[in-house]
Amino acid sequence: MKVIIYSDGGADPNPGIGGWAAILRFGQHEKVLKGNDPEATNNRMELTAAIHALQALKRPCDITFYTDSEYLRKGITEWIDEWAAKGWQRKGKEIPNVDLWQELWPLVKTHQIEWHWVKGHSGDSYNERVDELARQARLEITPGEEIDQNVPKLYLRSSCKGNPGPGGWGAVLEEGHDTEQLSGSSPKTTNNRMEITAAIEGLLMLPPGSKVQIFTTSDYLFQGITQWIRGWRKRNWMKQGGEQPVANADLWQALDKLSENYKIRWINAKGQVLAGLEEAGKLAANAVRVV
Repeated sequence: MKVIIYSDGGADPNPGIGGWAAILRFGQHEKVLKGNDPEATNNRMELTAAIHALQALKRPCDITFYTDSEYLRKGITEWIDEWAAKGWQRKGKEIPNVDLWQELWPLVKTHQIEWHWVKGHSGDSYNERVDELARQARLEITPGEEIDQNVPKLYLRSSCKGNPGPGGWGAVLEEGHDTEQLSGSSPKTTNNRMEITAAIEGLLMLPPGSKVQIFTTSDYLFQGITQWIRGWRKRNWMKQGGEQPVANADLWQALDKLSENYKIRWINAKGQVLAGLEEAGKLAANAVRVV
């Protein structure tokens, strides 16, 4: 039987509360799996998603497996034979997540699997869907965010036609009973660039040293500023491997430097209905229309 599998997993923060998901497609049928773990990491959730996906198959299959985790793909296709040969050791230490790798390996050997890496948040509909399922699974056990009414709230949104294409951003700053709005546009840009630009311009609405709660619906912005940016800094704003620069490195560097001047609490508000977000969305959409 031929099966297509998409899987994803993540933790927020990393390590922290985690969620995983997988979509299995065979013929006209589809099976969706998801779960969570209160103490997890991104990598453990990626491995867990793959394990549950393969466990769901009751007989050997011909599988095309899509993942946005190079850790998972390279672990199975390049590293695992050497790990096993060396007693699951690397440089004299047990490899991370050895329990999950040992559980996954025999499952993989049961099937014929062609592994494919797909770039996350790049428009692949099934990758986007499984990412959202994993996020939902994580949120099921995530305590609700408590908003501090005494700290300014900054709401960010973006809009782009074509992606790349004409784009706009909107920012709404609420301080007590006062509200300030700002927006801008670019004739040729992307959603991601507009999200980062909104954050930069929004922060500049506040004096340095301010406390602020920033609300965004963009996983790219939220994950980038709270998790990925540390690795980017260490690699001098290059991707893993050091051959290509990080996408939007100019804006990420500007936001990183600017953030040092503020006390920021980042809030992933994806899926939430908040008046500030709705107003910022309208500002972004209107900005696109005037490009």
